[in-house]
Amino acid sequence: MARIAVIGAGMGAMAAAARLAVAGHRVVVYERTETYGGALRRFARDGFSFDTGPGLLPLPAVYRDLFVKTGKEPLEACVELVQVDPSARHVFADGTEVSLPNASRAGVVSALDVALGEGAGERWGDFLVRAREAWDRTRRPLLEEPLWPNWSVLAEREPYPAVPHKKLLRTRRAGTLAEVGAWELRDPRLVALLESHALAYGLDPRTTPASAAVLPYLEHAFGTWYVRGGMRELARAVYERCVKRKVEFVFGAEVTGIVEKDGRVAGVELAGGTSQAFGSGGGSVAEADHVVAGVAPGVLDRVVPGAAAARGGGEVAPQRGMPSRLTVLLALRGGRPEGAAHRTVVHAADREGELDRLFGHSAGLPTGATVTVLRPDDPALVPDAGHEAVTLTVTVPSGSSASESDVDHILEAAGRAIPGLRDRVLWHEVRTPADIAEDTGVAGGAIPAPALAAADGRLLQPSNNTRIPGLFTVGGWSHPGGGLPHAGMSGALVAGLIVEGPDFRGSQ
Repeated sequence: MARIAVIGAGMGAMAAAARLAVAGHRVVVYERTETYGGALRRFARDGFSFDTGPGLLPLPAVYRDLFVKTGKEPLEACVELVQVDPSARHVFADGTEVSLPNASRAGVVSALDVALGEGAGERWGDFLVRAREAWDRTRRPLLEEPLWPNWSVLAEREPYPAVPHKKLLRTRRAGTLAEVGAWELRDPRLVALLESHALAYGLDPRTTPASAAVLPYLEHAFGTWYVRGGMRELARAVYERCVKRKVEFVFGAEVTGIVEKDGRVAGVELAGGTSQAFGSGGGSVAEADHVVAGVAPGVLDRVVPGAAAARGGGEVAPQRGMPSRLTVLLALRGGRPEGAAHRTVVHAADREGELDRLFGHSAGLPTGATVTVLRPDDPALVPDAGHEAVTLTVTVPSGSSASESDVDHILEAAGRAIPGLRDRVLWHEVRTPADIAEDTGVAGGAIPAPALAAADGRLLQPSNNTRIPGLFTVGGWSHPGGGLPHAGMSGALVAGLIVEGPDFRGSQ
């Protein structure tokens, strides 16, 4: 039985902790804040409740696998999963609207043909076929296996089978997501639909590789899901599974350093107190045979000086300059209308202007930003049936703030999805990147993107093992990148590397 210290109680860290505890190890999680879940937090006021992190769950199979492997109770016995249908309603700049069925290619093709004109659905359907091929090529190396030592193969190879495009007597193939839209979809509304999937992860479609086609495919193939009571319930379920497996949690415990002995990890240093035995939670040193760090690169570098630099020079470097999110929580008078879509994406009128503003790192928010509107049909989120809880989300530069004018622009855009919105607002609460930074410890509240192939490895994340024997990394800032499913996968990979050793080749 090994002693394992886990730094942070985010979703990836807890996923690793539960799996390691089941394997017979003694696991202690040290979390600097007073709660678990990382970015999966909840804001409550006056009987209203809101998710302040991710509002939907793609690929729930990752967490189903976690619960199967760590106990007798399946995921569905611990939370209520609800498939969201339609998957999303899209309101385009020209006023066109379309609601896309969940996980139905034929339904999506038909809906797009009716809303956007004959042929639009077929072009999107053909794109999904090519996206599936990219998914099949990258799924295992990017999601189910430890990062390859020869990861540069993934960085150089574009897995998306782009359609040849003739321009000025030359034949080219799309290398970016924007080129896929322009050359293969050929409709500004389909382009907006495609690029919204990248924008939701803080990616600029003009520079994001064509392999990002897997993002809309992931949603199409595996559906979009909601956890009844709010996504925070998923964090609660994972936390409780850890506790049942005898994982110990020490909250309010800041790890300030890694202890090394004879060239490998020997424990963690905690703020304050004197040296204590492993797991006491009250001293300055906790002994450990392995350390799993579920923290951002900047935090890791403070805990292990030079850690970030050690990951350069032949190794994958952490993603840098990633955007954040601004969230506006709305308490509304009047109940949720029957048949309202759970998620509506209101697309910006000036797409290029929005991208220039967002990825040019200029001050402030895009005035015409794409806004995602979440309207869960969930009585647990409201004081009674005469009220509605709505969440508005916008991708923004990390470290940015929000003025009342910014909020006003967001409300104006959201009004295209919710008629009479302003007259229904009882109060609103704004969550900025600074709030995300406070919850996660990530500078500027930056949010990592999922690992993607090509782009010279710019969108890969560092491997889960490190140059220090016994030290592993988990969560969105390590392989396989950001997003709830990816966090769960990183936990499985780290557990495999510790339990099975360096010969571990991924899940079967």
